[in-house]
Amino acid sequence: MDRISALRNIEEALAEFETGSKSLSDLEQDVRGTLRTYATEFEGDLQAYRASGEAAVDGLVVLAPSETAARERVQALVADAGEFTVTVVE
Repeated sequence: MDRISALRNIEEALAEFETGSKSLSDLEQDVRGTLRTYATEFEGDLQAYRASGEAAVDGLVVLAPSETAARERVQALVADAGEFTVTVVE
């Protein structure tokens, strides 16, 4: 997915939300899905990983080629990451 396609998909989702045919949670899901698709295709062979654990990292999603690289990315983004795990986002 290229940038223009991603923006069009987000614009369509926003228009549906504005007309009342899409709920806020559906809008969030659509936009999140569009962004993840764009980011993973843009960056090549990367996978999305979600961190779970200490409050500072809990729920953080990063793109990385492996679980080890995902852990390193989270640690680079959060100064006091504490104990956490990363799992692949499906």
